[in-house]
Amino acid sequence: MERKPHWLKIKLANTAQSPFIRNIVEKHQLHTICSSGKCPNIGQCWSMGAATFMILGDICTRSCKFCATATGKPLPPNPAEPDKIAESIRLMQLKHSVITSVDRDDLPDKGAGHWADTIEAIRATNPSCIIEALIPDFDAQPELLDMVIAAQPIIIGHNLETVERLTPHIRSRAKYQLSLEVLKYVATKGIISKTGIMVGLGETSDEVLQTMQDARIASVRLFTIGQYLQPTSAHLPVQEYVHPDQFEIYKNEGKKLGFDHIESGPLVRSSYMAEKSFLSSKINKA
Repeated sequence: MERKPHWLKIKLANTAQSPFIRNIVEKHQLHTICSSGKCPNIGQCWSMGAATFMILGDICTRSCKFCATATGKPLPPNPAEPDKIAESIRLMQLKHSVITSVDRDDLPDKGAGHWADTIEAIRATNPSCIIEALIPDFDAQPELLDMVIAAQPIIIGHNLETVERLTPHIRSRAKYQLSLEVLKYVATKGIISKTGIMVGLGETSDEVLQTMQDARIASVRLFTIGQYLQPTSAHLPVQEYVHPDQFEIYKNEGKKLGFDHIESGPLVRSSYMAEKSFLSSKINKA
C-alpha cells in the first residue's frame, strides 16, 4: 500500500489539557479506547478535555483483524471501576461521556451487569451528563441488552464496522445481521441508536451506501464513517485511502437517507465529536 496521503497527516493539537486527562486516567487505573485503540485523534480529543473510557479491562475475548486492543484471557471485572469512572467524569467536568468496552464472552452475562452498574454510577455522580454507551453485541440476547437499556443511557451505539460482505473476514465472531438486530432492538426501546463503519478495507461505494440504508431501516439515527488505519503489521493492510471528497459524498447521502447526524471523514472514529453529534440530533428532532 502506498504511503499515507497528505489528508491523513495529523496536526498537533494544543496538548495543555492532555496531562490533566492522563493523570486522571492513571490515578484511577482506568483504560481508554483512545490509547488501547491507537486512535489518531487522541491529541485533539484530550486537548479538548474529552476521552472515551473503556470498561471491563483492556483484554478482549475476540480477535477482530482490524482492532488494536489486546486479545486473550481477561481479568475479572473490577467492582470499583464504575465509581472510578464516575469520579473521573466529575473531575473532567464532562457534559457528554462516552463509554465503551472490550468483549467479555467469558462472563455469564457478557459484562452487561457491569455496564449497567457503570451507567448508574455515572448518573448518580454526574446527573446532568449525557451518557453514550458504545456496547458489544452481547450476542443480541434481549435479556442482556435490557440490562444496559434499563440503566437508561441517552445513546446506545454498536458498530457494524464494515459492509456485510467483508464482515466474516474482518470481525472474529460478530455477524452483520446480528449487529443490525442489536441496533433495531435498541431503537425500539426509545433510545437514540448509533453505529459506524470503517472504509478502505476493500468495500465498494455501493456497499457503503447499502450499509447506510440497512442502518436506517434499523432506525439508526447517528452514523460515523472513517478511514481504516492499520494499527500494526499483524493487522489487516489498508486496501485504499479514501479521498475526502468521497467522504463528503457519503455524508450527503446520509443526509438524504434521514440520519439525524452523520460524521464522515478520514479521521472520524466512533466517538469523534460525540457531543456535537448528539446536539445536532436534538436540533434535527425539534
